[in-house]
Formats: sequence, structure tokens, C-alpha cells
Amino acid sequence: MVTGNPPENHEEKPKFRIGSRIYLRAVSKDDLRILTIWINDPEVNQYLKVSYPMSYEDQLKWYESHMHERVRTSVHFAIVLKDSDQIIGVMGLHHIDHKHGTATTGSFIGNKQYWNKGYGTEAKMLVLEYAFNTLNLRKICSMVYDFNTRSKRCLEKCGYHEEGIRKAHIYRNGHYCDEILMAVFRPDFEAKWVEHKKLLDS
Repeated sequence: MVTGNPPENHEEKPKFRIGSRIYLRAVSKDDLRILTIWINDPEVNQYLKVSYPMSYEDQLKWYESHMHERVRTSVHFAIVLKDSDQIIGVMGLHHIDHKHGTATTGSFIGNKQYWNKGYGTEAKMLVLEYAFNTLNLRKICSMVYDFNTRSKRCLEKCGYHEEGIRKAHIYRNGHYCDEILMAVFRPDFEAKWVEHKKLLDS
């Protein structure tokens, strides 16, 4: 079982947002090998837009191009356990548009040991808090395939509502599936954040 090993020369990395069980930090080059393993795992990538094998070199090219963006239109976070500093997944804020106040999110928990335990919801709430209260965005969009009920529940727990469906839009696991469009506005998030913050403060 892949557990997500720390780098050989492990050193503490800056924590960007801290939750009750996890924290968010910038994705580092040290993370790329475990991300490559996860993103090639069929159980993981069936929920993603990845359809071809990905090498470490592919991940490195993505990382280096992201780090040298002239205008920051995306932010990528590592999802890390507080008690062990072990990375368990990643989450991104993409297509940041300050004119319209919008962005999209995408994420996955790569370490399957931590599926269905609320870590994705906790990470999503921290990213939304940053998007709304630091970047001053007003609407965050996400998409989910119709068979990914776990991810849809996570979004709904964070205040998302369904906005539309692209029927038979994606080919996965031998058949066409719907792509469900979800979005959360600031007021809907704020209502959920009040509840979530009680957990952080407890």
C-alpha cells in the first residue's frame, strides 16, 4: 500500500492553512514522486481528467512551469496530516479570475487509506476560506463525474449546489457518464464556515 513517504532529507515546510487534522502547504518538488504514483493508480485517476501514463519527468515539467507563471492564475496545495507531516493528497485553485471573482477547484486524496474520512472536506473548507477571505473571490466552481458520489457529497458539505449537467460527456470505465457542474457562492460558504470553525476552535 502506498502511504506517502517523506523525502530523504526531510525538513519542516511552511504551513499555509491549518485545520483540525490536516494542514495545507505549497506543493514541493519532494512531493512529485508520490504524486506520480498516485496519479497513475486507476482507482485514483478514474475520477480525474488524466487518461495517459504520467512520468516523474511529466510532473516535473508541470511543477517548473507552474512555479514560473508570470501571472498567478492557479494555486496548488499539498494536503498534509498534522500528526505525521505525511502528504495524503493535493488540492488546486485554478482559473483564478479577479475581474469576475471566480475560480475552479480540483483535488484528490491519493492515499486511499484516508478515503471516506472527511479529509477532503476539511481541505476544501480551508481552500475556500482562502479563496473568499484572502483573494476576495465570490464564486468557486467544481465539476464531478456522476459516479463519484463521495466527491459530490464533499462539495455539498462545503456549501456547493448543482448548477447543471453535461449529459454523457466523459468516457470512463467503459461507458459515458455525466459531468455534474457544482458551485458555491460566498454566503453559502460562510454559513458552512461558522459550523466548521467550531471544530477548529474546539
